Order: sequence, then C-alpha cells, then structure tokens
Amino acid sequence: MASRSLNKVVLIGNLTRDPELKYTPAGVAVCTFGVATNRSWTTADGSRKDEAQYHRIVAWQKLAELCGKLLVKGRKVYLEGRLMYRTFTGRDGVQRTIAEIVLDDFIVFGDMRKPSETAEEIKTEEPAEKSKAGVASATGGISEGEIPVEENTDTAKNSRKPEVNEDINPDDIPF
Repeated sequence: MASRSLNKVVLIGNLTRDPELKYTPAGVAVCTFGVATNRSWTTADGSRKDEAQYHRIVAWQKLAELCGKLLVKGRKVYLEGRLMYRTFTGRDGVQRTIAEIVLDDFIVFGDMRKPSETAEEIKTEEPAEKSKAGVASATGGISEGEIPVEENTDTAKNSRKPEVNEDINPDDIPF
C-alpha cells in the first residue's frame, strides 16, 4: 500500500510583472509571471525587518489564457498550485535547477480595473461597468457584482424576489 503525500502551495501576493502568454508548437497555452510575497518581523533589539520572496508561476491551457486576460503587474492575487523543480542547461552550458509553482487555481483581489487607471477615469465610468468590479475567480463561479441575466424579460419582470428575513439568530449559523 502506497503512502499518501501532498504537494500544495498557497500564496497571496502581488504580481511583479505582466503575465507572458505563449503557445507551444502543439497549440497549448502556457503563461508565466512572477509573484512577490512579503514578510515583516521585529528583531530582539526592537528594529523592524522586511523581507520579500519572489516566486515563478506557470499556468497551462485555459487557466493560462485566463491569467493572460485578467492579471496585470501590481495586482494582488490568491494562488493555489504545486511546487515543481525543473533542471535545464543554460546557454553557457551550465546545468541549472529552478523552482516553479504550477498553478491550479487563482482569485484576483480588488476590482477589475487596471491599477494604472486614474481617479478621473473611474468617476466617468458607466454604472454597468462598476457592477462588474469585484473578485474574479478562475474556477468560473459568480463573482461579487455579477448577476446572471435571464433571456426572457417577461418572466424576469413577473418573478418575485424572495423576501429577506432580517431576524437571523447568530446561533443558527453553522460556522
């Protein structure tokens, strides 16, 4: 009987560069980008120290295409994946080993505007665009601000919204 093992990486950090989307000769999408995670601590003498770690992220297939569309430098992102080591021979003939995180899932934090947009651009934005701001998930679930649209508008007008019960007892919540 084989013993079980686990190779899982969970990170929350900021993109250090824009994702680079490429395709293999077989037509498979591959996207690479960098993420920085920060750590702060206080030393015994009371001084504050900061440290940044940089991670190389690789996404494949449909997930790679989503990364190429949704991610930009500076964006805060939640990542799940697995750690993988790859050995290659460099141009100078020296054999090197690098660590990569192969992406399984990600969630983009904040609104979907690019960080470079100015406050003036945000003010002139249409209300329909503002409703799409929120959290984007690679798993395809409904994000904050997204509402499914019904095809038949007559049924949508006649359907009643369920009443919200404001008298919720905190002891009834299962978590």
